[in-house]
Amino acid sequence: MSNFVAQHLVNHLMLESIITSKTRIKLLLKFFLNSSNTSYLRDLSAEFGESTNAIRLELNHLEKAGLLNSRQEGNKKVFQANRQHPLFEGIRGLLMRHTGIDQIVEKVVANLQGLNSAWVLGHFARGIDNPVIELLLIGSEMDHNYLSLLVGKAEVLVGRRIQYEVAGPGEGNELLKKHPEALLLWNVNGEQ
Repeated sequence: MSNFVAQHLVNHLMLESIITSKTRIKLLLKFFLNSSNTSYLRDLSAEFGESTNAIRLELNHLEKAGLLNSRQEGNKKVFQANRQHPLFEGIRGLLMRHTGIDQIVEKVVANLQGLNSAWVLGHFARGIDNPVIELLLIGSEMDHNYLSLLVGKAEVLVGRRIQYEVAGPGEGNELLKKHPEALLLWNVNGEQ
């Protein structure tokens, strides 16, 4: 077993040993991977396939701790990550390591010439753990063979399949309009 695979396994086990509630882990993923995600109790219950009571209990704990903010929209209480909480970046970093997304930035995105921006789409952008990480890579004159090699190595490291689509800047912006949940992973200015 490579050191990277072992480290990914340690990160996964570490998160589950620190946070024993699987519902709480799902909620943290939902709100902290993409902090623009919002949701309400019944939607979360349907999404997770869990009782509203179990989810309500965890939402109340996270809100009381200041990790989640809430607001009323009609008769629904809508939740979102509190980006101002002092632990926000630390929790988000832990979740990025847990999912392997940090390794994608380090092993693929940072090494690819011609890349303007990288976006996470699909399940992970909506904060749902999945065996497949979907990426949109926007740029020009990227070496597709080298990209394929980097993605293959990253898949082994993170223990997940990586699906990616490459688009030029104009086409990429059009694709992003179809994915309002898209999560900026990296851009040429180094922003994440």
